[in-house]
Formats: sequence, structure tokens, C-alpha cells
Amino acid sequence: MISSGAIIVFLIGKLLTIAMLPTAFLIETLLLGLIFYRFRSGRFLIMAAASGLAICLVFPVDQWAIRPLDDRFPQVKMPPAHIDGIIVLGGSVDDVTSEDRQTPVTGTAGDRLTTFAILARHYPNAKLLFTGGSGDIVQGITNEAKWVHILFDGLGLPPDRVIYENHSRTTRENATESFALIHPKPDETWILVTSASHMPRSVGVFRKAGWHIIPWPVGYMSRDRLKSYTLSLGTRMAILDWAAHEWIGMVAYRAHGWTDALFPGPVPPKH
Repeated sequence: MISSGAIIVFLIGKLLTIAMLPTAFLIETLLLGLIFYRFRSGRFLIMAAASGLAICLVFPVDQWAIRPLDDRFPQVKMPPAHIDGIIVLGGSVDDVTSEDRQTPVTGTAGDRLTTFAILARHYPNAKLLFTGGSGDIVQGITNEAKWVHILFDGLGLPPDRVIYENHSRTTRENATESFALIHPKPDETWILVTSASHMPRSVGVFRKAGWHIIPWPVGYMSRDRLKSYTLSLGTRMAILDWAAHEWIGMVAYRAHGWTDALFPGPVPPKH
């Protein structure tokens, strides 16, 4: 179970990360500028916020931020002949909206679940694990595993094949809580399914927790430069916020010693 100390760390980390995301940071800068508008510094802050938004609209800053994350781990072209298990990380289902509507509601990371289902059929003897509780600040309303269970049942996955870890709220807890639940043997190899941009942080923390994994990235968010331009500032800021969340998370995880490298890659670091 999650300790009270871990809950405090989770809340502080969640709030700090939200405040540091580009969209929130620009809004905070703008609000400070309006508050201190009578002073030169206030007008400077307003200009800085407006300039930041303009830069994000004119230049593909979102693609510059997300592309290195998407490309860090190559796609698996030749699936291995044998694997012992498949792990899929949470983050695909909006558990609060699902609870409100009483039906599974998937988000932009829904391909994690469809890929997991495909791999489950490709490897009929592999162990299957979904890991994810609720990443919301307010805990206890519901959890993602509950609705993923319903979704997998509808997709035809045998209920007795899938193990559900429903306490974790962060990527680190995905790794540690799952390890405590499964106790994988040192010679076991597991496929790890998550979004490509989320894979570097995930691989680093899973390796640190003791897993031997094959990264299976899905859900790419970056595109060819000639096809990446859009005038939708909301779309571009959403991608930029996602990328910033990952970069901030990797720095924080490395600072805490929770991951095996600052920017984990295909080759594990030598110790």
C-alpha cells in the first residue's frame, strides 16, 4: 500500500509539475503582469507571455520538444519468439469521466490498450499485467484498473489471464508496485507497452526497479516537419505540455535516484 509520506510527495510533485508546464507558466506570467500592470515589470511580464504564445504558434516548438522523446526507442520490427509477460501502463482511460458515465472512456493514449490486446493474442502463453490506479490529485473516487478490466472483458481477453495492479499513481509506482505484485524472476523478459514519448522515463524507472524489459513504444505524437504545422494553438500547447511533463519528470526522477539515467535509452548504462 502507498504510505502517507508517499502521498505527500505525490501531491507536491503533482502541483509543482502542473505549475511548471508551459501553458500554466505563460498564464501565470500573464496574471502577474496584470496584477503589477502599473509598474514597468508588470508590462514586461505581459509582453513576455504574449511573445511566448506567439513563438509557440509561429514555430513548431511542440515538435522540437516531443520528437526526441518519440524517437528515443525504435519501433519493434521483429517481435521476439518468446517473452514471459506483457506490461501496459495506465494513462489510457479517464477514470473519473468513466465513473461519471459508467462506461470506459479512453483518451489520446488508447492505443496502449489496443496494442496490449494484440500482443496478448500474439503471445497466448505470456503473463499479462495492467498497472494503473488513479493519477488525479483527489484520490478515492475510482481507479483506472476498474474500467480497463471492463474494457478488456469487452475486447475478449480472458479475465483469468490479466493481472491488475490498481494502487499506483505515478510511473515510478507503476514499476515498484508491479514488481512487488509479480516478483519477476531475473531471467524473465517482459514487453513494456506505453506511449513513445513516455517510454524513456518508463524504461529508466522499470530498469531501476529490477525489470528486464523490451520497450514497445506506441502512440507517436510527432510528425514530419512538412506535415507538423497547424494553426491550432490549443493542440500545439497540449503537445508541448505533454513533452514538458516528460522532460520535467525525467529530471525529477533522476534527482531522486528513481531512474537509471537522465535520458534513458536503448542501451542500459554501465554501473
